[in-house]
Amino acid sequence: MILTDTHTHLYSEQFDPDRQEVVERAMAEGIGRFFLPAIDSTYYKRMFALKDAYPESIHLMAGLHPTHVKSDFKKELKIVEEMLDKGIFVAIGEIGIDLYWDKTLLKEQQEAFRTQIGWAKSRGLPIVIHARDSFKEIFDIMDEMQSEDLRGIFHCFTGTENDARRIIGYGFKLGIGGVVTFKNGGIDKFLEKIDLKHLVLETDAPYLAPKPLRGKRNESSYLVYVVRKLAELYDLPETRIAEITTDNSKEVFGV
Repeated sequence: MILTDTHTHLYSEQFDPDRQEVVERAMAEGIGRFFLPAIDSTYYKRMFALKDAYPESIHLMAGLHPTHVKSDFKKELKIVEEMLDKGIFVAIGEIGIDLYWDKTLLKEQQEAFRTQIGWAKSRGLPIVIHARDSFKEIFDIMDEMQSEDLRGIFHCFTGTENDARRIIGYGFKLGIGGVVTFKNGGIDKFLEKIDLKHLVLETDAPYLAPKPLRGKRNESSYLVYVVRKLAELYDLPETRIAEITTDNSKEVFGV
């Protein structure tokens, strides 16, 4: 059983004490593919170190996270573009709009999102979208910029069934993580109506640890709890969940 964690921040400071052990625990659970989204330019050195340590298993994204879009965001975007020119990144992410923490820089977030979508289209790369309290704003830009050559993942999907079907209509996958195990998460009430071909798995480690570890530091090995929940919802063996979702991740990232 080969599992794919399509969204894990293994370079985070929270893993500094035991990063190698965290990766090895995940591998022991069958997670053989790790996709690392970027946050801002301060983390690329850490990301490259992980890629060097596990070249066959670690895959990197470049991008500017919406909560790190500040007044000087164009300087950060220039660094993203320089990184993309290296040709070693498999996606642009995580990018999008976050209105949970701060609404004052919405216009800047929208511009950064549009710019990075444009780069994805011109470079043939998928995007990984962060949407928090911003489905309407995200959908408005997707409607404006959607095309057949744009693909990707709506990371940490927490929307409604209608939201899910709209995302699928864009040709995107839903990133399913620990939220599916939460009692009040909501998506477990309808997810089995969505064909598995539209789902990929993720942890968003070190955030959003699944039940029964909610509130603790999340790590990629905990992806098995997400698999277990999906196997229950879809009434399928865990091995089948792993096979389908890993195939889906290959479709998105091309690796």
